[in-house]
Amino acid sequence: MSKEMIQLLTSSHAGLSQCAGYFFENGGGKFIRPTMVVLCSKAVSGGESPLLPTQRRLAEITEMIHTASLFHDDVLDSSPTRRSLPSVNSLYGNKLAILAGDFLLAKASVSLSRLRNLEVVELMSTVIEHLVQGEVMQLNNDVYVNKGVDEVMEYYLRKNFYKTASLMANSCMSSSILSNSEPELIEATYLYGKHLGTAFQLIDDVLDYEGEEGKMGKPRYADLRGGVVTGPLVWAGEEFEEVREMVGRGLRGEGDLEKAIEIVHNSSGLPRTLQLAKKHAELAVQALEPLQDSVYKEAMGNLAVRVIERDS
Repeated sequence: MSKEMIQLLTSSHAGLSQCAGYFFENGGGKFIRPTMVVLCSKAVSGGESPLLPTQRRLAEITEMIHTASLFHDDVLDSSPTRRSLPSVNSLYGNKLAILAGDFLLAKASVSLSRLRNLEVVELMSTVIEHLVQGEVMQLNNDVYVNKGVDEVMEYYLRKNFYKTASLMANSCMSSSILSNSEPELIEATYLYGKHLGTAFQLIDDVLDYEGEEGKMGKPRYADLRGGVVTGPLVWAGEEFEEVREMVGRGLRGEGDLEKAIEIVHNSSGLPRTLQLAKKHAELAVQALEPLQDSVYKEAMGNLAVRVIERDS
């Protein structure tokens, strides 16, 4: 798929093509999202129907949208690395990184229109809207200071849906729509993607505190250093009142970062976040019940387990 993606990202401006295709030229990522699209496409028919050209194109579109979001994220977060490589913004500068992300979204939109399915176009366009909404929500830490824990967690999980789970949910749903599946199966694939995406992001938030930098491809505590509040810190705030005060000043006070790290590791924040991730992974597997048994359905269940067990 990496080779095909590079061909899709040709431009009359060589620098733009090089920047947009940077990750694909260097081996790409895990390709979890296109894998989910392919598995859903096969699983809704019990493996009896071939993968349609429109579904393969959808898998490519999904990865282009995801990669564009990474380019934009790294600019917003001033991230120096991504996937154990220098980030696009650190190599090419913020301006070209933003333009390359926009270029990827434009290419994805053109490919999306060629699917000639208005429902799928609407679903995947909504994903792009959600990505922007999620980033804006992440910029607002006031809610973590002024609201109760239940309301804060609702906000945090909604932000996670917009930033991560929406793409997985709507791309899985779109794949089954392209198969002309029954409504029950379409809903099942949506719920699978939604819960798996939620679990994926929760594990990401745990790994920010516990992951090995060499495996994660980015520095530990990257989110925390950027003032991003995630589940472990939210729950730690239930046990340690000073967390709200630190979050209120963007974790920029003297010693705030070190204190926040210590508090999280001395609280139930990490195990509670992990437990919630496991719950959503289980819900993802349960969502598959309407699908007939096949190696593809089994692989989808196995993927949910791998998301929980991953270390990068």
